[in-house]
Amino acid sequence: MKKFNFRKVLDGLTASSPSGSSGGGSGGGSGAGGSSMHPGGTAGAAGTPRDEIQETLTSDYFQICKTVRHGFPYLPTALAFDPVQKILAIGTRTGAIRILGRPGVDCYCQHESGAAVLQLQFLINEGALVSASADDALHLWNLRQKRPAILHSLKFNRERITYCHLPFQSKWLYVGTERGNTHIVNIESFILSGYVIMWNKAIELSTKTHPGPVVHLSDSPRDEGKLLIGYENGTVVLWDLRSKRADLRAYYDEAIHSVAWHHEGKQFMCSHSDGSLTLWNLKSPNRPFQTTIPHGKIQRDGKKPESCKPILKVEYKTCKSSEPFVIFSGGLSYDKACRRPSLTIMHGKAITVLEMDHPIVDFLTLCETPYPNEFQEPYAVVVLLEKDLIVVDLTQSNFPIFENPYPIDIHESPVTCTEYFADCPPDLIPVLYSVGAKHKKQGYSNKEWPISGGAWNLGAQTYPEIIITGHADGSVKFWDASAITLQMLYKLKTSKVFEKQKTGEGKATAEIVEEDPFAVQMMYWCPESRIFCVAGVSAYVIVYRFSKHEVNTEISSLEVRLQYEVEDIITPEPEIIPPFPDASSQLPSLKSLSGSTNTVACEGTMKDSIPCLSVKTRPVRMPPGYQADLVIQLVWVDGEPPQQITSLAVNSAYGLVAFGNCNGLAVVDFMQKTVLLSMGTLDLYGSSDPYQRQPRSPRKSKQFAADNFCMRGLSNFYPDLTKRIRTSYQSLTELSDSPVSLELERCKSPTSDHVNGHCTSPTSQSCSSGKRLSSADVSKANRRGPGRPPFRKAQSAACMEISLPVTTEENRENSFSRSRSSSVSSIDRDSKEAITALYFMESFARKNDSAVSSCLWVGTGLGMVLILSLNLPASDDLRQSEPVMVSPSGTVLTLKGPVLTFACLDCMGTLTHPPYEVWRDPHSADDGEKTRKRKLVMHSPSSSQDMGDHQFAVICSEKQAKVFSLPSQTCLYVHNITETSFLLRADVVTLCNSVCLACFCANGHIMTLSLPSLRPLLDINYLPVTDMRIARTFCFTNEGQALYLSSPTEIQRLTYSQEMCDNLQDMLGDLFTPVETPEAQNRGFLKGLFGGSGQAFDREELFGEATAGKASRSLAQHIPGSGGIEGVRGAAGGVIGDLTRARIALDERGQKLGELDERTASMMASAEAFSKHAHEVMLKYKDKKWYQF
Repeated sequence: MKKFNFRKVLDGLTASSPSGSSGGGSGGGSGAGGSSMHPGGTAGAAGTPRDEIQETLTSDYFQICKTVRHGFPYLPTALAFDPVQKILAIGTRTGAIRILGRPGVDCYCQHESGAAVLQLQFLINEGALVSASADDALHLWNLRQKRPAILHSLKFNRERITYCHLPFQSKWLYVGTERGNTHIVNIESFILSGYVIMWNKAIELSTKTHPGPVVHLSDSPRDEGKLLIGYENGTVVLWDLRSKRADLRAYYDEAIHSVAWHHEGKQFMCSHSDGSLTLWNLKSPNRPFQTTIPHGKIQRDGKKPESCKPILKVEYKTCKSSEPFVIFSGGLSYDKACRRPSLTIMHGKAITVLEMDHPIVDFLTLCETPYPNEFQEPYAVVVLLEKDLIVVDLTQSNFPIFENPYPIDIHESPVTCTEYFADCPPDLIPVLYSVGAKHKKQGYSNKEWPISGGAWNLGAQTYPEIIITGHADGSVKFWDASAITLQMLYKLKTSKVFEKQKTGEGKATAEIVEEDPFAVQMMYWCPESRIFCVAGVSAYVIVYRFSKHEVNTEISSLEVRLQYEVEDIITPEPEIIPPFPDASSQLPSLKSLSGSTNTVACEGTMKDSIPCLSVKTRPVRMPPGYQADLVIQLVWVDGEPPQQITSLAVNSAYGLVAFGNCNGLAVVDFMQKTVLLSMGTLDLYGSSDPYQRQPRSPRKSKQFAADNFCMRGLSNFYPDLTKRIRTSYQSLTELSDSPVSLELERCKSPTSDHVNGHCTSPTSQSCSSGKRLSSADVSKANRRGPGRPPFRKAQSAACMEISLPVTTEENRENSFSRSRSSSVSSIDRDSKEAITALYFMESFARKNDSAVSSCLWVGTGLGMVLILSLNLPASDDLRQSEPVMVSPSGTVLTLKGPVLTFACLDCMGTLTHPPYEVWRDPHSADDGEKTRKRKLVMHSPSSSQDMGDHQFAVICSEKQAKVFSLPSQTCLYVHNITETSFLLRADVVTLCNSVCLACFCANGHIMTLSLPSLRPLLDINYLPVTDMRIARTFCFTNEGQALYLSSPTEIQRLTYSQEMCDNLQDMLGDLFTPVETPEAQNRGFLKGLFGGSGQAFDREELFGEATAGKASRSLAQHIPGSGGIEGVRGAAGGVIGDLTRARIALDERGQKLGELDERTASMMASAEAFSKHAHEVMLKYKDKKWYQF
């Protein structure tokens, strides 16, 4: 269903709305939506574009829906496999079900209740799945549609479900409960049968105790009329369903965890809580036929082996040509405390223990036949771990594992940031794959991946897509995300440029994070030039170049001194109220962490000009792929650690990298390996600083103010939460800056040449004048208390929940809405001004410039936009030798709220990409003139070689978006996006050969605005930001695509394009494909005569309403599902929807005709029977007189 269609009416109104001031439109933003919903939200300003640009995008182009979820199912609980369709289902603690088939077939569905999935059962080769959830409900899922939906639900009211069993080719589901009773459900109608096996009937009358919950149910392979019921306390009952009595009862003094049949139905095996396995023979149920404790130590004096950990599950699978397999999880001895979770495979006398990296949730043995009464012939074991899925090959004696084709190792190291690129150059994916394929591991099974069900085709969407994930261990993964699949292409380990940290040295280093010092905080990638840049949590930036050749070389490194100095002391702020009651009492960690400067290096010395990590000095072998070109590290300044990087930009055509933090901005020439600029934010303004920072008096209560200061909100430290991972995430609970009441000098390099406010020396660092405090003064000012580590443990975006001291979801949401202040009020609160956005561009640097020039746009946390002019050497020959000049242009633009993103449109309204250098291999063997010459592309849109005499600058902050006309610097359009919340992410993206601004707000709204007129096109309250993971990883890209990390292990992709929503049904894989059920083996005459009961077992006759009666209505409630309707909704739109509706209608009609046919036949049969009986009665009494009756 499309939302906000009334926007079409507004389209005309907003375009012709009256002129307003350049300061902002009248729309304040609705409380819920956070966006101006009326024409006043978009106001014309002092000037209008010379030629009105025809915008093609309307609200009809937009619709939001989730497309696909990648990664490992978070918190798995249950596992099921269809041996005929060859598809696998995994249930989770959050109520999700993931269904996997061949690569590309990956489906996610969710129970509305969100209750944990207890058990899953496929209706084998029927295209349906039964799930049992922790809220005591059974659900029947229809898998014959691309988006599975629930057909029926049955909610138990008085009993709790503990175990379910559905026999092969049966329509009656056995359901065991916590009370020990067994109920029977008809799968077709989802109605409870009146047939119940009560626990007190199943056990012997003489038994005085309750047997406990039902932990196992299975019918005998020999006779379907016999049901084996396992109770928790060690009782096993073989129940005769026909005679409604127990055939045999077996008792064992240890609790039962699972039961498994031998295929002949004469023996069964139980696993117990003492680590033992018992084998029982149906002929002698008084005691076990065999008892073993596989991992128990044999006692010398002949006593029973010592008990071990419980064996949680056992499977007993037979082979025609070899010994049976006994496979179980758990059962290790208690004395090996540090042993990892294990799966044990017993095959004949050989015992193999497979150690796992994570605890085992469940496992299943895959067998050649679906029939339980045939030789099982197991060929693989699927093992579901807490954080992994592995499949073991049983056909080879060393039990190798299969290479997993699914992208389930996204979380191998927790994800800290993401970037998404749609419609990137087509040659990138094969190139990245070719360098990544060389790192493939060996030793996998040579067999085909056994989970091969379903069908998948490429669909109509053909453009290449790449997702990049940054991780806590410093690794970066490149994924091929084309056509809604995900496959790993290449892995880069950024930590390899640094020396390994020796254990025990921790106290003597300059590290600012105790753990994960290499965590990736930010990434910047230019797909055309293949330049890749990473900012790490330990305040460093690495520039990578791509090469197809291995090289052995030293790593170039630079150190940058970036310090914020203010000569005044900040006033106390009694008006600041902590956003949470009694914040000080809730922050014990803050109190304990406050103290003096970090004196962990050498006792008595202050760290200065030391980087946090050590770059390798020896030559390093770099394999083909991304190779480190330059490492730039921020250094400690007068005992203060470097602040973490908050913005990053690279330009290959200019050969420059720029990055900023809350202290200032650095610009580095990575071609000449020199620092061009290292300057505090205030110095960038020069004389054009719009705010007067007044001297202030000292704080009265330093510690309490600091507590309040750090709890005040996210904005002042980390204005762009999703794009940048701040401080490896501890910023929410502690101060990431140096204490606010410091007296610091203006940091300047005594060796720099300073002329007219810009650097003339290519090697100079920060430039300005000012007095330097003595180190003694600084050390006094910087004291914090003994041994304060400046940062806490670095967690990952994936594994962290919001670390604010809030207890309820409501408070958590409120903390978002209250945490941001407008830029004006934050001036008074924080004199530090973080650099929050950077953008290299060919633009008009100054008012009324006649031509575009190379510029760096700088956005700050106070909503200020500065333009720096870049003076590059005129010819390519001089680029390596002549210095690059960076100077402030004097241009300052303002917005409300911290700046998030920039973009540039040409005079026709087309998106202008920054210039780039066409990729060439830096280590190519052919060293001719052609390869060494740089090929630059200055203006992307090939259609407009001439940029025209003006352009549009699009700037978006956390609160509003503005479009300026350059070079006049007139604000043409402004849109106040939200008053009550703030934006987490904003991107200028292309869609349907046009361009728009896509925004994600902290209140969960996803919005799009037209460009350049900033008309609202879409505003849907779609995704509540329940934790910071979503905020940090959400990103938009071209062609209406977006993604975020929905759990620590899963990436959720979505689309905001109506066209893609319409075509989605074609792109998804089919879960069900028509497959013939294999025929049962011919059992032979003698086996049929002597083995098993000869009579056929009619469950319908036993469990149907005619015989068993109706179940109590209060016991369970039937809830019809929306399975058929959901299938239509999924395909609603165009021909696909009509075809789907027609197909369902035909199916239903065929079903009804079939039912009618059956009813007619049954009526005819009963009519014939009646006629026959009437005729017999007539013959019987024909010749009798009335008195003989």
